[in-house]
Amino acid sequence: MGNTVHFLRHGEVENPEKILYGRQPGWRLSTRGQEMALAVAEWSKSLNLGALLASPLQRAQETAAPLALAHGLAITTEPRLIEAANVFEGRKFELGSGVLMHPSSWRHLWNPWRPSWGEPYEEQVSRMLASLFAARDAASGKDAIAVSHQLPIWILRSAVEGRSMLHDPRKRQCTLASVTSFVLDDEGMIADTYYTEPARHLLPH
Repeated sequence: MGNTVHFLRHGEVENPEKILYGRQPGWRLSTRGQEMALAVAEWSKSLNLGALLASPLQRAQETAAPLALAHGLAITTEPRLIEAANVFEGRKFELGSGVLMHPSSWRHLWNPWRPSWGEPYEEQVSRMLASLFAARDAASGKDAIAVSHQLPIWILRSAVEGRSMLHDPRKRQCTLASVTSFVLDDEGMIADTYYTEPARHLLPH
């Protein structure tokens, strides 16, 4: 069996107002998010890592930092690992906020299959697959970690496992600082997937 590319979701972000931060710069990890990053770095010490890639967003770079230190690797910034684009970015977006009830939002909600409010799922799959194979090549036969964001990771996994792109966001199996792993065969193609939560003990309840 060949190597494995592990897609790591970043840790908890300092966001008390529950803003949909999306691709906005400057969103940093909370104190608990920093602890999550350290927990993942500790978990990763059993891996033989050859490459560490991360989304350009601050929260992903901060999550990658302890991993880089633990393995003596430089962080390669990979733009294709970035969060999915979303027209509601920058707005308060949580249950009860009312954003989806406002008439100005309705024109963005006509097609959940695409989805019409953000980056098409097919485009997310395409760029995430490209980043997976870039990580594979950079690792030179070893494992790789790619730090990204919940939706792109979940959509990639859904595509690989043959699930519908249309889904309930509350049911994504991709918690904070979780790892979605893609096992590659001897020819470098995806042979299996599995999921791990190295920072489960730190998840908010």
